[in-house]
Amino acid sequence: MYKIGLSTPGFVNEELFKSCRDSGITHLEISVSKELSERLCFDELKKWSLQYGITLWSFHLPFYPFSEIDISNPSICEQSYEYLCTYIDKGTKIGIDKYIIHASGEPIDEADRRTRMECAKKYLSRLADYAEERGAVICVENLPRTCLGRDSSDILELLDSDKRLLACFDTNHLLAEDAIKFIRAVGKKIVTLHVSDYDFVDERHWLPGEGLIDWQSILGALKEIGYCGPWLYEIDFNPPWTISRDRDLCCEDFAKNASELFSGAPLTVIGKPKAI
Repeated sequence: MYKIGLSTPGFVNEELFKSCRDSGITHLEISVSKELSERLCFDELKKWSLQYGITLWSFHLPFYPFSEIDISNPSICEQSYEYLCTYIDKGTKIGIDKYIIHASGEPIDEADRRTRMECAKKYLSRLADYAEERGAVICVENLPRTCLGRDSSDILELLDSDKRLLACFDTNHLLAEDAIKFIRAVGKKIVTLHVSDYDFVDERHWLPGEGLIDWQSILGALKEIGYCGPWLYEIDFNPPWTISRDRDLCCEDFAKNASELFSGAPLTVIGKPKAI
């Protein structure tokens, strides 16, 4: 149904590219910590993508620590903008044309929300300018809790600030809105995904089948809006503290999970959520 993608699970090396190829994963989002991103060799990423036939689909712009990177924070928005532009520069030079961004850090007090929203919109538009000049687009991710982008109304307000802005739909970030409603509301602006499961209490980043999401409904809604990007997992290989697994995940687990989802087969459940 879709090509299978993976957001790099906290690291990126040649072995990951090889494992993706061998398991049938064809698309990668480069996503690592701020510290690791500053040490990335973009020429190596390009070399490995060509060597193993992996599409460099997107780049997740750094977003943490919030005290240093937050385009919604008036006190650091300009330095955040300049910092993020360096990655758009580096990534577009090797052909990456989609940049995933968090519109804010957290927590955000309700009394400050309007100010933070207006600041984020201004800098998202500036980033859209910068990206367009280099043949790329900015994809705003929906976020949980008090972050900007916590529901479709938030996301649409952010996107409406500049017609060039697009959306990344994270399946495990919605805490106050039904996923199907979100997909239908944001519609064709959704051009990429972060796929993972959760318990509807908080983000968990579990493998589909380990949580409560109705995946066939998600697939149906995405088909309804004409989504045609990859089915891109954002799940670490090692288990988060919220779940127990007998082993770490591997690329083959994602490929098998996608095959089961696309065929409507029962999902192989690897982990057991902990009582939280």
